[in-house]
Parts: sequence; C-alpha cells; structure tokens
Amino acid sequence: MYFYKSVVTPVGELKLIASNQGLAAILWQDDNPKRVRLAPLEHKEHHPVLCAAETQLREYFAGNRQCFSLPLDFAGTEFQKKVWQALVTIPFGETRSYRQIAEQIGHPAAMRAVGAANGKNPLSIVAPCHRVIGANGKLTGFAGGLEVKAFLLQLETPQSA
Repeated sequence: MYFYKSVVTPVGELKLIASNQGLAAILWQDDNPKRVRLAPLEHKEHHPVLCAAETQLREYFAGNRQCFSLPLDFAGTEFQKKVWQALVTIPFGETRSYRQIAEQIGHPAAMRAVGAANGKNPLSIVAPCHRVIGANGKLTGFAGGLEVKAFLLQLETPQSA
C-alpha cells in the first residue's frame, strides 16, 4: 500500500508517495503516468514520511537544506536501484555524466542503460537525477522538463556575494 499527498513548490505541484518503509516517489504535475507505477494509492495528508519529505523539500527550496535524510523505498530492478543509489551520492552543487555513474556502479559500458534508469528515477530531487548531465556538459532529458532541471541546478549553484 502506498500513501500520497500533494505539495505546492517553486517547480509546481508535486505528488509525494510513500510506503510504510519510506519515500517511494516524487511525481511531477504533468508526469507521464507510465514512468512510475505504484498502486494502490491512498490519500494520507499526515503520513510521517510524507510530512518529513514535505518539510525537507521546503527547506531545500528555501536554500536551507543540501541533502535529504529520509528513508527511501525504491521500487525497480536491481540495476535501476544501483543507479538510483548512485544518484543519492552526488554532492549538492555538483554534476556527473552518465559515463561517471556507469563507472561508479561497475558497468562502465552501460551509459545508455544508466540514462534509461535515470529517466525512470521515481525520487526526483531527493535522488538528484537533475545533477546528471551529458558528457558535453549539456542538460539532457528530465521528467520535470529541462527548464526545471536548469532551475534546480541554479538553486544549487553557490551565489557570489
């Protein structure tokens, strides 16, 4: 069983989804319903994981949080889970290429598979797939849209005084 609540953020309304084990998904307002499939869903405004996720997301958008401390409940293949766990290790304000993630998980030739897993990342922002960019430094696909990806990267860029 999964529980959800919706929260309004600077990048639009997000649907937070949790199990009793942890946060399972953060879905975009116009997300493709086939990208992340979790069911059944029950609306639960005061689920402790969802409330903690909402608080930490608000802190992140306010510039007061650089890393999330939430229990995560990834639902995917073993390969996808390896990729998603690697995303969590990308430090705030830094980026990685698909090649670097492939090398990190021990599959250096699997850049395309890493890209596909990245595209199915259920935990956008918390498992920061927005920090993965093309080898040429260009922004590549993102479920929230390239504008949102650019916004998140800018949010994490140190501002000069």
